Amino acid sequence: MGKKVDYFLALIIGILILLGIVVLVSVSFPISQEKFGSPTFYLFRHLLVGLAPGILLGFLAFRVSLSFLKKWTPIFLLANLFLMILVFVPKIGFTLGGASRWINLGIVSFQPSEFLKLTFILYLAAWLSARTENPLFAHRKKMIAASATTTAFFVILGIIGLLLTLQPDISTLAVIVISATFMYFSAGYPLKYVFMIVLVELGALIVLIKTASYRFERLLVFLKPELDPMGLSYQIKQALMTIGSGGLLGVGLGMSTQKFFLPQPMADSIFAVFAQETGFLGSLILIVLFLLFAWRSYAIAKKTQNKFYKLTVVGISSWITLQAFVNIGAMVGILPLTGIPLPFVSYGGTALVTELTAAGILLNISKNTKNI
Repeated sequence: MGKKVDYFLALIIGILILLGIVVLVSVSFPISQEKFGSPTFYLFRHLLVGLAPGILLGFLAFRVSLSFLKKWTPIFLLANLFLMILVFVPKIGFTLGGASRWINLGIVSFQPSEFLKLTFILYLAAWLSARTENPLFAHRKKMIAASATTTAFFVILGIIGLLLTLQPDISTLAVIVISATFMYFSAGYPLKYVFMIVLVELGALIVLIKTASYRFERLLVFLKPELDPMGLSYQIKQALMTIGSGGLLGVGLGMSTQKFFLPQPMADSIFAVFAQETGFLGSLILIVLFLLFAWRSYAIAKKTQNKFYKLTVVGISSWITLQAFVNIGAMVGILPLTGIPLPFVSYGGTALVTELTAAGILLNISKNTKNI
């Protein structure tokens, strides 16, 4: 087995983090100055609450025994589900913008649903790998084993879906469900079960849209932005103006003016600010970095013979790549607004900590995989 760090993958992640810090400096300085009288408040908070603990947990994830990690995945998931319930408990969880997604610890707060992306992927990888290694799966009873696994798969997703819908956090649910479907497919189950899962997921999506008027309105405005130009479609119009004004080479770092009119410029809309300041060329570089991340990750998954390793890599790379392109797609108007951050780039402690921990696991798996 190789025991070397995958420097190429580490470099890609490092560049994404540095780009995030650079654009955050540009966006956060005027906002920090106005709100707190200090231009560096949000930057230091990002570094101390997000980057520092993220690097620490990422290093621990890189060093931990993968067999130990696999053994403890059910405990990690159960603990995370407990935290997901705590967000509804008064004085522990708190609501912001109509969503109950955060736990308040006084000095800091965090979002358990961000951790859920990783803990569920780890649990599902361990569970699916154990199921596919069962003799029933390898012989004539494979279809029976696949049917039982599919039923259990729906039950697990149903529990997680219920908790996320109650918050509500449908964008996180979508990322988890699609990543889980890629993992299920990669586990080698018959295609008819994969198609069944996709059909059920599409049906559930339609129900979720129809049962909440704001989701239907968001979809309607995406299809016809002119219906509510100063309301629901305001963010996408501002994002398109911001991106379009960047031109080929951008207006220069720190020179964005649209960031003062763009909703959520440090979080969901940070790509638009980056695009204005670095232009089409900078945006292309950022997109290529995410594509390289996906390519390198799937190369690791292809090489490894360990089923748990493979499914973990597929899950993590699907989650981060999907989330990146959903965020970017929403900013350029080809997807509805979802409210999910741009991985490694957006401001937000819980998301960055989770992403860096996942990166540590990827690097750990790569060093235990031959000929990467």
